[in-house]
Parts: sequence; C-alpha cells; structure tokens
Amino acid sequence: MTRYVIVGGGILGLAVAHRLRTARPRDTVTVLEKESGWAAHQTGHNSGVIHAGVYYKPGSLKATLCRAGSASMVRFCAEQELPHEVCGKLIVAAEAAELPRLHALHERAVANGLPVTLLNAIEAAEYEPHVAAVSALRVASTGIVDFGAVCRRLAHLLAGSGAELRRNTTVTGIRGRAGGVLVNTSAGEVTGDVLVNCAGLHADRIARLAGIDPPARIVPFRGEYYELVPERRKLVRGLIYPVPDPQFPFLGVHLTRMIDGTVHAGPNAVLATAREGYSWRRFDPRDVWEQVGYSGLWALARRHYRYGLTEVTRSLSRKRFAASLGRLVPELTEADIVPAGAGVRAQAVRPDGGLVDDFLIVEAERQVHVLNAPSPAATSSFEIARHIVDLLPADR
Repeated sequence: MTRYVIVGGGILGLAVAHRLRTARPRDTVTVLEKESGWAAHQTGHNSGVIHAGVYYKPGSLKATLCRAGSASMVRFCAEQELPHEVCGKLIVAAEAAELPRLHALHERAVANGLPVTLLNAIEAAEYEPHVAAVSALRVASTGIVDFGAVCRRLAHLLAGSGAELRRNTTVTGIRGRAGGVLVNTSAGEVTGDVLVNCAGLHADRIARLAGIDPPARIVPFRGEYYELVPERRKLVRGLIYPVPDPQFPFLGVHLTRMIDGTVHAGPNAVLATAREGYSWRRFDPRDVWEQVGYSGLWALARRHYRYGLTEVTRSLSRKRFAASLGRLVPELTEADIVPAGAGVRAQAVRPDGGLVDDFLIVEAERQVHVLNAPSPAATSSFEIARHIVDLLPADR
C-alpha cells in the first residue's frame, strides 16, 4: 500500500486524488487544503470555459491534454448530471490586420485535430448577430461549466471512496524520511510515501519547502471581470473572443455566456500586489518583496512594459474596458457593464523573463510538483491527473 499526500484542493489536486482512488484503490490518499472550502482560488475564480485546445503548440502538453481533457470533462459532467453545455465559440478578427493571426490560429487548430471552421462576416453573424467581424473562427467543441461545482462533486466522491480530506490545513514544512515524506502543517504532521504538489498560486513555495529549486517562479496576474446588465445579455449568444497576441498566454478581453445565463466580460491581465490579490486594495508585503527581488519580473517588464501599461489603464478605466468589448460587439457601451469580481492567474516566469507557455511538471525523489498550470488546466484537469498518476511510484 502506498500513501499519497496531495497539497492543494483546487480542481487539479482533487482530480489527481480522484484518479488515484480510481486507478489505485488499495492505496491511501490525503488532500491538504489551507482554505475552509474547495476551489477557493484559481479554480473558483475563472470564466468557466471548457477550452477546446485551439491556442496551444501542437504536440505540447497543453495541446494534447486540453483536447483530451475537454472530452473527459464533458463526459464527467454528463455522468454526474452537472450543468454544462458544449456551445462552441467564435474567435473574431475585428479588422483586416488581424486576419494573418486568425489564419495561423486556424492552421494550429487543424493541426491539433479540432473541429473548426473559418467564417466570413455574414456567416459569423449567423452565430452572433451583434458581432463585428471581418472574419471569424468557429470552434464547435468549446463548452461552459461551473468548475466550482465540479470540485464539490469530486470532493463528495472522494469522501465516499475513503480519501482523507483536510481543509484549514496549511503546509509549513516538508522533509524526506525513510523513502517517504513528512509534511508539517498547521494541524499537525502528515506522513506519506509520495508527495504531489498542486498548490497553484503557491506551487513554487511548496516546491522550495520540499527542497526543490524550481526553474521558474510564480508571478500573479489579476484578471478583472465585468458582466453585462440583464437587459443587454441578449447581445451575446455564446462565447466571443478576440484574436490573441501570440506573445502572451492571455487570451484578451472576451465575452462569455456562463452556465447560469449571465454574460461575463474579461479578464484583463495586471500584475497583482498579492498572490491572492483580487483587488488593488489587497497588498501582501511578502509577495511584493519577492516579486521586486526577482530578476525574471524585471526582465519581463522591460520586454513588455507597453502591454502592461495598456492593461493597467484598462483596469482603472471602465470606459477603456468597455471600448475593448465594443471592438467585438459595437452596441456595448460603458453603461452596459457592471463589476463582477476578479481572478488571479498563477503564471510561471523564468529568471530571464520568459513566460512558461506549457504545463510545467517537475519530478523528484517520490515527489511530483506542478509548477505551471494556469488555463486550460481546469479543462485539462482529468487528463493532467492521468498524466501525473502515470509518473507516480506505486506498489510500495
């Protein structure tokens, strides 16, 4: 029997636990979560999109695991009778200058084996009558779901299968012992044979506690959302995205009809002043000090300061935020949107300022550390879990 200890109670940690209980039922699984509830951070603050896998380099972990993960997520939701919808989306070229990037995205989607169609302006309007498009890419397999509800169901299934679920349990230290690990927490010691780090916004810190020198550091980017006022929701049928800038992992401000019928707009991407900084008011001295002292952040800032200034300006100005939406749906104005919270993306940045653009998973002796798993990690969670479990030692 092998004892697995998983740090992190977001969708990835819970999916790994679920995979272990399914694939290795004789083994024990303990999940440690510092918050009082599941999916408290990245998972519980995202746009609820089941991504198809359009954007990712063919052959990368993101491309392969997202495409498979999309199907796995839809299948799980159907089996568990969780609300979800495969509604498809449009990626819109609002002007002719964006057409080369749209066509390159179409080629990448085809290479990834996805059901996509290039549309002209008239064809795009059949899906989204109020959209402004020179051309658009229709991605049929994109869907929507409440990932928080998925996590609550996973926790319920895990509890029923005998997994030990510990909330309000902060990891304070990790050390190897006799072929296993001893995890010190705010609620006492936990011993195990194998450690899996799915700590998201704090994944690099957990890795350092375990004696790992991570090849990248987490830099938090806050994404702020608005939503359409009820009487203007009719302007958006499904999901409308701009053509993204390939230099960045962010997809640009977009419009998403949520599973509850509301329509969210966003997110932007601004440097957060705390790893759990969901507003400008949230300031964590330790987090800021680490960022200021990190060479990778300064290198990133020098390379992309103009982009950063644009995002900060949009964060501080509802008018500018609305103008970004107006490029996609011209009828939308500042009066049509109201604030709707924010999320924080745990983006891994290398010391040279390079953004890690794929999932980053580091193995060590009887340990696996997931050091970069932002979007589309929620979509891909069941397949990332399968991938991780295949790396783990067993039959102790």
